[in-house]
Amino acid sequence: MQTRGLVEWMDTRLYPGQGRNWDDVSFRGEVLARLRPADHLLDLGAGAGIVPQMNFKGACERVCGVDPDPRVVDNPYLDEGRVGMGESLPYPDGAFDVVVADNVLEHLDRPDEVFREVARVLKPGGRFLVKTPNKWHYVATLARLTPHGVHRRVNRLRGRAGEDTFPTRYRANSRAALKGIAGRTGYRLRSFRLREGRPEYMRLHPALYTLGWLYERAVNGTRALARFRVVLTAELEKRA
Repeated sequence: MQTRGLVEWMDTRLYPGQGRNWDDVSFRGEVLARLRPADHLLDLGAGAGIVPQMNFKGACERVCGVDPDPRVVDNPYLDEGRVGMGESLPYPDGAFDVVVADNVLEHLDRPDEVFREVARVLKPGGRFLVKTPNKWHYVATLARLTPHGVHRRVNRLRGRAGEDTFPTRYRANSRAALKGIAGRTGYRLRSFRLREGRPEYMRLHPALYTLGWLYERAVNGTRALARFRVVLTAELEKRA
């Protein structure tokens, strides 16, 4: 059996029913559980709309998105897309009930500034829902130790365009970091969760896949190792 076929066989045997975007599927469920029909939602870092699980059109009153990438204006998942930065959002105070950020926090140079700006555009009691890699997972650790060009090449092997791979910082990617930022920028940290699933970055070769599977079994099966799971999701509430 060739390498690709063996990897697909391992997918079926080890992770039946779990696709490559299992983390986005899970995050989408968390967002929908909190979203009300009358809500206005902002997708921070919406980009060109390459993650179908981030399509919330029709689930609430209005969906807006902001991204420095000009392709955001044509994002099909948005009612309105605007070019902008997280440090200076092009919306008035209290414009949104919910702000979501999917794989954005790891790219922030100045997370405190972004969190304060998100708090500004949230209504009192509004929710900031985030999904990002856990700083203490091996993927994030290796990413911090390798140049950006390596990240682009790895993502191309995984079928993701190089222009959709951005530099990483990991300055808001742990429970301690998020709790500290929340306290400084006007939020309560309402929930925090770490998950580990199919080892996506290890699916390039069966031997790597096996190592990733053993790691997944260890961190999901041992409470002491739970802090090393890959996906971090959190809910922050703007203080009234």
